[in-house]
Amino acid sequence: MIRLLLADDQALVRGALAALLGLESDLDVVAEVGRGDEVLDAVARTTPDVVLLDVEMPGLDGITVAAALHERYPDVRILMVTTFGRPGYLRRAIDAGASGFVVKDTPARELADAVRRVHMGLRVVDPALATETLTAGTSPLTAREREVLAAAADGATAATIAKRLHLSEGTVRNHLSSVIGKTATSTRAEAVRAAERLGWL
Repeated sequence: MIRLLLADDQALVRGALAALLGLESDLDVVAEVGRGDEVLDAVARTTPDVVLLDVEMPGLDGITVAAALHERYPDVRILMVTTFGRPGYLRRAIDAGASGFVVKDTPARELADAVRRVHMGLRVVDPALATETLTAGTSPLTAREREVLAAAADGATAATIAKRLHLSEGTVRNHLSSVIGKTATSTRAEAVRAAERLGWL
């Protein structure tokens, strides 16, 4: 039996995944959580073989969880299952230690097969998303630029962002200017939208 942990903040989706995967004779859903910051504790309690992670969850996002999970439990396989098939998400998830990345509209039989393949140590990636990722290339944003842009997403002023991140206003403006250039946009709001669309944020 392959022991599974499901992490998704949408209870309906989580329940549907559990029900569908539970129909497979070799898959056993041993835990379900709705927040990213609940995953590591649940893994410690239930010792799953494969963790299915959503990207966008409260507490901690799935990519951050994947990195922590990979570091603490390197033998546990990670399969990202998400609504958001964005190229930047795929690259960041693989870099964080995920073995696979599929979208939620994947047919149940294919999802079960993806779980089995990841459990065997193989890499599984949605083919359309893999093509899009190769076309889009890597994110040009530095970690600090991504942090500043994320802080600007709610429309905060440079002064507010500077206080939040313990930077000078000039440094914040420089990072935002660089991000606008790298995303080929005209404003910080456009840069946020572009980065989110590509999965760079």
